[in-house]
Amino acid sequence: MERVTLSPASCKPVDILARTLWGEAREDSVRGKEAVAAVVVNRVRHARAGRAVWWGRTIPDVCLKPDQFSCWSTPSGGCPDAMAVLLDDPCLAVCVRIARRAVAGVLEDPTGGATCYHARSVHPRWAWSRIPSAEIGEHIFYTIVE
Repeated sequence: MERVTLSPASCKPVDILARTLWGEAREDSVRGKEAVAAVVVNRVRHARAGRAVWWGRTIPDVCLKPDQFSCWSTPSGGCPDAMAVLLDDPCLAVCVRIARRAVAGVLEDPTGGATCYHARSVHPRWAWSRIPSAEIGEHIFYTIVE
């Protein structure tokens, strides 16, 4: 398969979300990937309802918001691995199927409406006083609307 140079700005919502899932949860189960996708969708829903607008009103805006998803938080503002992964990568293919369902509005939310999460391996300060809404795969999810 021919390599195509992509930039986040040139990608459509399904592609950006799929690459975000690949970058954030490629080692996780399908349900874990679905949970991360649900967080993105929940953030868009909150923004469109006039709450927590700062996250962004579209899937690409939410995914690419600085300092929100670690796979995009590099000094250059991009995720070289996620942008370079080929479309024939089996894990990316799973992520694309999940992203299509999320964009179409038919993805079940296994997180209980979560808007934030972190990997089990870290304990960020923002989560210290929060009660998780779900624990799925390698991530802990929280419903936070500020």
